[in-house]
Amino acid sequence: MNAHAHTEHAGESLVDAARSALEAKGERWTGMRSEVFEELARHQSPASAYDIADNLSARRGSRVAPNSVYRILDLFVRNNLANRIESANAFLANTHPGCRHDCIFLICDDCGTASHLDDDTLTGALRQAGRKAGFSDVRPVVELRGLCANCA
Repeated sequence: MNAHAHTEHAGESLVDAARSALEAKGERWTGMRSEVFEELARHQSPASAYDIADNLSARRGSRVAPNSVYRILDLFVRNNLANRIESANAFLANTHPGCRHDCIFLICDDCGTASHLDDDTLTGALRQAGRKAGFSDVRPVVELRGLCANCA
C-alpha cells in the first residue's frame, strides 16, 4: 500500500487541527461550526445531518435546523475536515484535517462503524482510469462494506 505520511488526530487535538485547517483556507471557525464539528467527531460511525441536528438541539434546548447543519457539513467536506459516506448519505470527521487524498472507507454492515485506509496506488489508478475515459477533476469514492473484526 502506498500511503503518505500524515498525523491522525483525536479529541481536542482533532478539533484544534480542524479549526487551524479551516482558518488556513480563509474561513471563520464560528461557534456553530465548532459545535457541529465536535458533534461529528464524537461519532465512530457515519452520522447524518439529522442525527447531528437532533443531538445539538437536545444539548442546546432549542431547535437546530438540519439544513444549517448540511451547509456546515458541505463546507467541511469542501475543506477536507469531513468525509461524506455516499452510500449512507452521512458524514465522518476527517482525522487528519487538511490532508488531501482519497480515502477508502470500510463500513461494517452490522454495527455501522467506519474506518478508512489509504492506498494511493489504488486510488491513483482509479483517477488515471477516469482521465483516460475523458473525465477531468476525477475524485474516487471508494467504499467497502462487510463485517468488521468485532462483528465477524
